[in-house]
Amino acid sequence: MQEARPSRTALRVAMRRAAHQIFDAQPLVFDDPIAVPILGKEYLPEVERTRFKLAKPHSVALRAFLVARSRYAEELLASAVARGVTQYVLLGAGLDTFAHRNSFSGLHVFEVDHPATQQWKRDLLAANNIAIPESLTYVPVDFEHQLLATQLAEAGLDASKPAFFAWLGVVPYLTIEAFRSTLAYIADHPAGSGVVMDYGQPREALPLLERMARDSMSSRVASAGEPFQLFFTPNDMASELRGFHDIEDLGTAELNERYFSNRSDNLRMMGAGGRIVSAWL
Repeated sequence: MQEARPSRTALRVAMRRAAHQIFDAQPLVFDDPIAVPILGKEYLPEVERTRFKLAKPHSVALRAFLVARSRYAEELLASAVARGVTQYVLLGAGLDTFAHRNSFSGLHVFEVDHPATQQWKRDLLAANNIAIPESLTYVPVDFEHQLLATQLAEAGLDASKPAFFAWLGVVPYLTIEAFRSTLAYIADHPAGSGVVMDYGQPREALPLLERMARDSMSSRVASAGEPFQLFFTPNDMASELRGFHDIEDLGTAELNERYFSNRSDNLRMMGAGGRIVSAWL
């Protein structure tokens, strides 16, 4: 993300979540009643203008992946809460709306993001009359100058208690050093803590047409100042998650079976590039 500018990719993700609420058939894979209101008058017209673009197969598959990862993350969160977890940390929260839909009594939400992106979100919430719940704490982190652990501690996260971390839409933009340092921070939390994240496979692991699609997307995100940097194979990811247990790594086939079977529309994932993994301590 470019210095002092909100994330353009965060906006694109939010627009696709909103498009799912508006254009896809019922039942929705990810029902998010805040996804449309948060975009308001400023960005919803853009969602409407891109309706037919959003119907193209590649765009449909990307939207499917985005709503599947959100659904999966919140299902895991519910499981964690049932086991007593009371802290939920969204790393790279973007325009995520869970905190405004949080139905779990006693669950505190910490949203971590770059200060510029976080201020942009707060401005959107204010402009669209969406209240900030008391159970939400914003944690602005400039990763060039601040440490995640320090900022979360100052924000009130209790590192002596389990926490569940959602790390969605972030990993491909990191360096390997940043990825490993953040994962090590998560791994330092008590038993019962967990993490969910998505990642992409390396270009050389993809078939030709997917390589071409990846190249096109890579060019677009790079031009927005947010270039892809980091990819893993499932074996690589398993190695990175040494010390965690109950690892679940889901690809297209598993996610389609779980979330997109027997739909009346064409919403489903394609290809082999995007994966979602969860792990526990």
